[in-house]
Amino acid sequence: MAETLADAPIQAFLATRPVVVLATLQPDGAPLAAAMWVLPGPDRLTMISVADTRKVRNVRRDGRVSVVAEAGTDADIRGVAVQGRAELLEESPRRSALVDRFVARYPGLERRWRGRAMPSDRVMFQVVPEKVWSWGLPV
Repeated sequence: MAETLADAPIQAFLATRPVVVLATLQPDGAPLAAAMWVLPGPDRLTMISVADTRKVRNVRRDGRVSVVAEAGTDADIRGVAVQGRAELLEESPRRSALVDRFVARYPGLERRWRGRAMPSDRVMFQVVPEKVWSWGLPV
């Protein structure tokens, strides 16, 4: 049976992972991996980044991405991987609610942003999964 983000063990694991690795595709097809803060949800992963970064330019050009969250030691490794498409979110009440959830999950954002509002030089995007798989999680 195919796994989904909504699966309880996957949601429980992602809730413990403040940082994931996002891989985007560069113009020449080479992958670019970057550590990202993430807001996991049952049907998509949400991320915020500075707008003029290579990873955001990659997402704008080609939305195909992969995300990996992993934890453990060599004797007890566990994780989740997601392949999907990144979609940029425009300003909306839904995006504002997600910003509030980010600030709650990452208290340092409020200090970094000098307030609770997402700065204008940031973008928010969501990874809509096409394939999800996990390893080492409880069944």
